[in-house]
Amino acid sequence: MSPEFLDERALGKLRWRCRRGMLENDLFIERFFLRHGEQITARQADAMTRLMDLSDNDLLDLLLRRKEPGDDLDSPDVRELLGLLRA
Repeated sequence: MSPEFLDERALGKLRWRCRRGMLENDLFIERFFLRHGEQITARQADAMTRLMDLSDNDLLDLLLRRKEPGDDLDSPDVRELLGLLRA
C-alpha cells in the first residue's frame, strides 16, 4: 500500500497550523517543510498536528531531545516524525 500524500490545500493548512510563537520551534519546522514538504503523508500530518497541540516549551524539549514523547504521544508515527524534525 503506497502512502497517501497531502494535496496542496491540506499542506497549506498544515503549514498554517504549525506556526509557533517560539523562533527555535519555527526553525525546526521550517527546515522540515523545506526538506519534506512535497512528500508529507497523511500519517505524518496527523502526528504533526498532535505535536502542535503541545506548548512551545514542551515541543522544544522534544525537538532538542531533552525528553521523549510521553504516554499520550508515544506512537510510531510521532517518533518517526520527530526523527525527521530532529535531523
